[in-house]
Amino acid sequence: MTHSVVVYTLTLTFCVLLLGLEYVAALENGLARTPPMGWMPFERFRCLTDCAQFPRDCISERLFKRTADLLVSEGYAALGYKYLIIDDCWTEERRDNQTGKLLAHRERFPSGLHALASYIHARGLKFGLYHDIGTETCMFHGPGAQGHFQLDADTFADWQVDYVKLDGCYADELNLDKAYPYFGQALNSTGRSMVYSCSWPFYQEKPNYSLIAKHCNLWRFSQDVRDSYHSITYIMDHYRHRQHILQKHAGPGHWNDPDMLVLGNFRLSYDASRLQIAIWAVLAAPLIMTNDLETVRPEIKALLQNRDIIAVNQDELGIAGGCVATPENMEVWLRPIAPINNAGKHSYAIAIVNRGGLHECPLCPQIFEFTLSQLNLSNTMGYSVTNLFNRNDDLGLFMPSDKFSTRINPEGVTFYKFKSMDWY
Repeated sequence: MTHSVVVYTLTLTFCVLLLGLEYVAALENGLARTPPMGWMPFERFRCLTDCAQFPRDCISERLFKRTADLLVSEGYAALGYKYLIIDDCWTEERRDNQTGKLLAHRERFPSGLHALASYIHARGLKFGLYHDIGTETCMFHGPGAQGHFQLDADTFADWQVDYVKLDGCYADELNLDKAYPYFGQALNSTGRSMVYSCSWPFYQEKPNYSLIAKHCNLWRFSQDVRDSYHSITYIMDHYRHRQHILQKHAGPGHWNDPDMLVLGNFRLSYDASRLQIAIWAVLAAPLIMTNDLETVRPEIKALLQNRDIIAVNQDELGIAGGCVATPENMEVWLRPIAPINNAGKHSYAIAIVNRGGLHECPLCPQIFEFTLSQLNLSNTMGYSVTNLFNRNDDLGLFMPSDKFSTRINPEGVTFYKFKSMDWY
């Protein structure tokens, strides 16, 4: 039996959306003016420390040197993926007995982290490092920063670190609203510019985002991402339910972080891969990959290196988008972007998501239609529309009263740029 394709005509049921035109004063260290882009090992390589049995994949300087070379040779660095960040599991179990300093694991990082930083910098990349604000790190249970904030910040500066990810495990005795700002001040006092990535709000029931945005360049607000469609949509839902707060605190120098891009691993389908990178672009999220760059399939590499989607993510206006409508099993995600025309009308990146599960045909592609004016696209000179997954797919000029139609795979997305036009 064949199923007819359902056609939606959009009747807007708006999610709360703030276009982010009013920013809260934030940390001004001159960094992360657009969302950081780069690579971290954690979701792909976890805390694999057995280099005797798994020499290629263990958390070691060998892995990070190989990845640094691949970021350059495979063209990622040229597109903005500059930060190579070591996650948990890099330390010795204890600090140095005499100095109290953190120690890189002697067997897995025999050259030391200053030498590894030099290797990374020599390739035009930036060096990032994980730490924890509490007594020990989350997975490896290595030494945390508690009681050593300034010492650890100075150590990172000596090692030429460019980016610090500060987790929040084993910090029960700390007031996070004081501890995170204090560690940020310790970083600033070193005189070395380091992007400050905080896990601060994830560990609180009612985060004070105004305070967080003043002290962090980016912040984790949801659970760790996993290599699954369910995980990606969970994070999307978490953001959507809080976007009235999250959007207004994002902007140049301070970003909401929904965690890493899991494209190119084991479970994520091609459609779900498209979904994650599109929504992360709409959110103005950091694009931090976690994969094995040596084995990424060509079609996934093309998604990660899609210049048009990267341009949306890195848009100069720095306005975070969000969900504007949820008719039945569909979602409309919208972000104001450049260019703005002479009448002050924004262009927009618009992602249409088919969450699947519709009772008529849960696994069918769905056709979705809307009139531009229903999404407040009101430029009387119209919008030039292009398919962001295929830059050669120019769909023509649409006026506010025109109807736009798109067909979306189940658990997939379509993604378009509506460029605001001028009369010439």
